Amino acid sequence: MSLPRAPRLGVDVGAVRVGLAASDPDGLVATPVATLAPDDVAAVVAEVRERGAGVVYVGLPRHLSGAEGAATQAARRYAVVLAQQVAPVEVRLVDERMSTVVATAALRAAGRPGRRQRAVVDQAAAVVILQGALDAERTAGGRVGERVAQDEKNAEA
Repeated sequence: MSLPRAPRLGVDVGAVRVGLAASDPDGLVATPVATLAPDDVAAVVAEVRERGAGVVYVGLPRHLSGAEGAATQAARRYAVVLAQQVAPVEVRLVDERMSTVVATAALRAAGRPGRRQRAVVDQAAAVVILQGALDAERTAGGRVGERVAQDEKNAEA
């Protein structure tokens, strides 16, 4: 199955900040876009519309064991609100275990110290989330992750 040509967005939902990343229309490379306030869903909606995004991947922060906690539930709630506002564009939840750790290590390796990292670590985590989804799309030949229904219940993948 061939996916339609359209940019994809990646979202890293945090309690303090939300990171946003976008891909090229062919879904090859994820790049950072912005760091937003957690209640600024309108900015994500505007990016979806402006870029003509085909799908939005929201990171689902599970524990290393796979269990879900408070952060997972917050990400699910955020994804439902987002899905309702960007319909008919799909919103999908993808596992993001370790994305912030990977992003922080990459920023440190690039010479960005801790205090200067905070402003961009959420964007970098969104890039990690989106790039993982893009790579998984190529392997699967289609969309990946858990589809979020717009009626406040999660749909099947």
